[in-house]
Amino acid sequence: MDDVGTVPLRSSRGVFVLVATVLASTIGFLDASVVNVAIPAIGKDLNAAVADLQWTVTSYLVAVTALLLVAGALSDRYGRRRILIIGLSITLVASVFCALAPDASLLVVGRIAQGIGGALTVPSSLALLNGTLRSQDRPRGIGLWAALSTVGYTVGPYAGGWLVDNGSWRWLFLLNVPLVILALLALIRVREQKNPEASGGIDYLGAVLIAIGLGAVVYALTDGSANGWARPAIILAGIVGIGCLVTLVPVELRVENPVLKLRLFRSKQFSAINASTLLFYAAISGVGYLVLLRLELQLHYTPTLAGAALIPSSVVFLIVAPISGSLVATFGPRWLMTAGILVAGIGFLWLSFLGPSSSYWLGVLPGNLLQGLGFGLAVTPLTSAVLAAVRNADLGEASAINNAVSRLGGAVAIAIIPALAGPGVHTLAETIDAAYQPGMVITALLCLVAAAIAAVFVSNAPAAAPVTAAPMPHACLPEAVDRRVSA
Repeated sequence: MDDVGTVPLRSSRGVFVLVATVLASTIGFLDASVVNVAIPAIGKDLNAAVADLQWTVTSYLVAVTALLLVAGALSDRYGRRRILIIGLSITLVASVFCALAPDASLLVVGRIAQGIGGALTVPSSLALLNGTLRSQDRPRGIGLWAALSTVGYTVGPYAGGWLVDNGSWRWLFLLNVPLVILALLALIRVREQKNPEASGGIDYLGAVLIAIGLGAVVYALTDGSANGWARPAIILAGIVGIGCLVTLVPVELRVENPVLKLRLFRSKQFSAINASTLLFYAAISGVGYLVLLRLELQLHYTPTLAGAALIPSSVVFLIVAPISGSLVATFGPRWLMTAGILVAGIGFLWLSFLGPSSSYWLGVLPGNLLQGLGFGLAVTPLTSAVLAAVRNADLGEASAINNAVSRLGGAVAIAIIPALAGPGVHTLAETIDAAYQPGMVITALLCLVAAAIAAVFVSNAPAAAPVTAAPMPHACLPEAVDRRVSA
């Protein structure tokens, strides 16, 4: 790769771009996941229905999923620094809006805006890091980004829970405001970066079809599972959503620069790895939602304790992921990925027995440790398998698709949880009480199927170079990391 205009990591510009991208990644995690710990408090304060509470989680995921693919093209075309600044600015305004939201509907609007900001931030931040650092410093820079971002993942739930306990759930949405401001200040010292090879038009029609299609389908699943499937609005949303997604196929086959490169799915491994990702991350998101609410609503943990209870999994991930990154370069991704997903599934099955009389040491900790071990083993091989399935020229697009698939899996999993509670309108506590064990068993089964797909379809050829693991919220490395491997 051309090093013209790049800088050393140990220069002032190198430090500032690392700080900005680490903060951007941490902000993305906080917006995506920390809200789970505040769901009971939000429901009580706003008198929100179960479906509304689910939308506070899924609306963000749907917005990021729908816009993630086109955001990478915008970043390459108009400048990574510029798009990152726009994304962070949207996030800042949206976060304040969420903190001030007087009802659940406006809170969901704010969460959608946060998702738009997150979609613009994800592909541009690490592309900017990659394009700013000289080639010999990129592996270390990306490794530092991954490690520091994972620290944010570790302390985020605890910090969010503490804010809910000692202030208000509204403060949770302001948690990332100082981080956004610091990131914007750091970007003052960072130069603009563009992809000089970016050409052709941007597929706005494809982006609109994805946004409407996914949004309508997730709306139908969320509202239908909570309030019944026979309502005209649910049926209409399902028809519109499926219609848009079906229409997307011929549209993407005709445009010059499609937002979704369907030809990548001609690779059996690429299709299989994304199917495995969809199932695995659906399980991860379902567990994150169910376990936190189980701890708070049935075991009567405070939000602070509930957040702290899950810290061991991220600590184990932080230890295991670098080891997995070294092993995958030697032994290939298949069996590490398969083993990791299975170990995580065993952890989920252990946690399925968590009940009101369970102790932390026997009911929560063993399953949580297995969960972290499974993540640590699986995430890096999953990334490696995606990279191995496509040409070097398609690495960025493959990564974006895999990231979008992971978020889609999470949105769908959370949307259908109320259906597991059976017919009728339930409170959030009743929903979690009835849906917890069947939901957790289903997540373990999803892991079993995902592992089987990996074992059968993923090539075990060793990776060309060690791959740095992304923080736990991400299914695959962002575009900038993927391009480093081909450099």
